[in-house]
Amino acid sequence: MKKAPKTGINTVAKRLVGRRDSVLERKTVRDSLVSVAGLIGRPVVDQSGRRIGKLVDVVVRHGQETYPPVSGLIVKVGQSKSFINGARISKLTQSQIVLSSTRINLEEYQRRAGESLLDADVLDHQIVDVDGLRVVRSSDLYLAPLDKEIRVVGVDISFRSFIRRIFPGAISRRPTPEHVIDWATVASLADDSGVVRTSGSRTVLSQLRPADIADLIEDLSGREQGALIELLDPELAADALEEMEDDELISLLRGLSAERAAELISRMEPDESAEVLRDLALEHRESIFASMDVTIAKQLRNLIAFDEKIAGGIMTTHMLITHEGDTVGSALKLLLENRERDISDGVVVVDARGKLVDHIQIIELVGAKSGDLLSTLIGPPYPTAVHVDTPLQEVIEEFANNRGSSIIVIDDKNKPVGRILADDLVDALATDHPVRGISGVSGALS
Repeated sequence: MKKAPKTGINTVAKRLVGRRDSVLERKTVRDSLVSVAGLIGRPVVDQSGRRIGKLVDVVVRHGQETYPPVSGLIVKVGQSKSFINGARISKLTQSQIVLSSTRINLEEYQRRAGESLLDADVLDHQIVDVDGLRVVRSSDLYLAPLDKEIRVVGVDISFRSFIRRIFPGAISRRPTPEHVIDWATVASLADDSGVVRTSGSRTVLSQLRPADIADLIEDLSGREQGALIELLDPELAADALEEMEDDELISLLRGLSAERAAELISRMEPDESAEVLRDLALEHRESIFASMDVTIAKQLRNLIAFDEKIAGGIMTTHMLITHEGDTVGSALKLLLENRERDISDGVVVVDARGKLVDHIQIIELVGAKSGDLLSTLIGPPYPTAVHVDTPLQEVIEEFANNRGSSIIVIDDKNKPVGRILADDLVDALATDHPVRGISGVSGALS
């Protein structure tokens, strides 16, 4: 798998995320912050001051809103832990929880879909600070009135807040907003059932580089890794997996269901998918194949059958196949439809029997008329092609002589079955020669 350097990550993240106005900058919000850690265990009273019970937890609901609203409280009344609707909270301060009504449902609270418990699920759990592009642990959470509801607006990650919570009374419970991260830039990952919970930062995560997200995943542990994966768009998740270290990726896949692993591996570049599948235990690999589309599974089985020291073992099967009789316009349309995939250097042209004829670069297509046939563009210099069984050392020599961005891989019948990109070759060399590097393998590439 590929890894990008971490230099400048925070700068990139803040350029993307920092454009947002933080609600914590509003004086009215700062002045009304309430510590969740400080609330737990506080008495809940009615408007006359009569004690109803003791606060056990705060329930929030999750949806598309950036700042999750408090949907209710879990209050210990006698021996029961009852749910009180958030609409009945008439006053909430650091020292008081006042209800507008004394009617209590004494049935034991049961978690409903779309709910999380702030104390049980979020406090002292790993979260992702998307703004700072880091994994942190939440020491406290802050509530404040916002848009006519009480909402979660921030996460405190300071050690002071941690000590305050572990040793009640040792330090003032007064909120410390200077150490608070705006909830809009936080991905809160999982509750005790492993269900994904997000503050609405899904869009922000989608703007980050796959390599940056891979770093975040590797900094997480256990189910929270899988939770972050679930938070991502599948294509972005697959791209991030390609950037992870091999051992980290294998560990992550062990924690995912076979169905989810199959979906993500299917979206990775075929050569990257084959690489990780080779490293999996046979039983695990077969369970993933069984959950995968039959056609994709067959393709990947064929790829992992190749030795990694020959062309077939490092090639990708992603390429755009066209025919001599196709038009330039249709070829450009095909490139446009596949612009998200790593195949933007041109199209492979085959004859009526499917045999390799040429590889036409995108610059040639752009310079031709839309109605021209591809056959009119065929000519020297012809693409470099290697047989699927060509040893790695010969592939290196062909790349050095070709100096192109990729070379075509053909079978015994001269039909294109894949191509090798420059970064695929680098990955293969880095695996075989972790210390000497590329220059130690071939002087031509030094």
